[in-house]
Amino acid sequence: MAENTKKRLRVVQWATGNIGLRALRMVIEHPELELVGLYVYTDEKAGQDAGELCGLAPAGVKATRSADDILALKPDCILYMPRWNDLDEVCRLLASGANVVTTRGEYINPRLMDPSMRAKVEQACAEGQSSIYCAGSSPGFITELVPLTLTTIARRLDKILIDEYADLSQRDSPGMLFDVMGYGKDPAAFSAAHMAHGLDGFYHSLGLVAEAIGLPFDGFEVSQEVAAARNDIHIAAGTVPKGTIAAHRITISCMRDGKALMQMRLNWYCSADIDADWDLGETGWRVQVAGDTPLDVRIRFPIPMEDYTAVMPGLTAHLPVNAVPYVCAAAPGIRTNTDLPRIIAKLG
Repeated sequence: MAENTKKRLRVVQWATGNIGLRALRMVIEHPELELVGLYVYTDEKAGQDAGELCGLAPAGVKATRSADDILALKPDCILYMPRWNDLDEVCRLLASGANVVTTRGEYINPRLMDPSMRAKVEQACAEGQSSIYCAGSSPGFITELVPLTLTTIARRLDKILIDEYADLSQRDSPGMLFDVMGYGKDPAAFSAAHMAHGLDGFYHSLGLVAEAIGLPFDGFEVSQEVAAARNDIHIAAGTVPKGTIAAHRITISCMRDGKALMQMRLNWYCSADIDADWDLGETGWRVQVAGDTPLDVRIRFPIPMEDYTAVMPGLTAHLPVNAVPYVCAAAPGIRTNTDLPRIIAKLG
């Protein structure tokens, strides 16, 4: 058998949160990628070996907090996964000649980006002859790759409804559930604006699909509801008292000619024992397509809930890693799932 002499792509992992750590591990183990650098945001992680940070054997790459050190490596691609987007930082990476694959939703759809932001990013891509691509699971896989696949057998589309179900009862994150999401609080005090952060990413993502199939949107609407617990609910993060918020339903409706052509409905809940008649499915997704080829597709995760913490980060982290070779080979600019070739994972 001939020896595979294909040059491996030089990759930097930028940020090591929950998703970043999973991506880091996947890069180290990938047969066609070579980890050459790791950027971190805390002094505690700086200087540590990348492999040891993600639970593997030493990889011989030390974490750094210096962007200059990262750029000096001349990587082919940077997996950019911080908690907050830094436009100047991203443009510096692109202008240096590094391609960027990111989980930051700001880069999903260039047509819906702020014009000044888009111009700045495109200028950086032109200067570095580089490209940037946003990838993830939701939005991303479920709002782009799945609808694009399902509509390949259609000639008329009336509507797509995507339900996302997330049972949070075993998530031991009191700060997120009670302080940020408002579980256990009086429903009358619920602030819809408080939960609205980041929802435009779903509109931008579904907008890519709509534009690709020739049915662009006129705009979008957001509705938000909460439901209360019928009884005291004991979850991993604490207790949700009877009569307080135990579930959210947020619906992003993408409008065309006065009707919702595509909807993303986020169903997040601590229990199904609530005072609302919601059909709360198991954690996963349900995609319903209405038109001349009606479909009802359910995607579940057949694992025990105690294993979710170990498995779920891969839903978001793996697609960006799989996309690296395609983004490196792409023409300069802001790339999307509607102009890149189909991404095929290299698993061996």
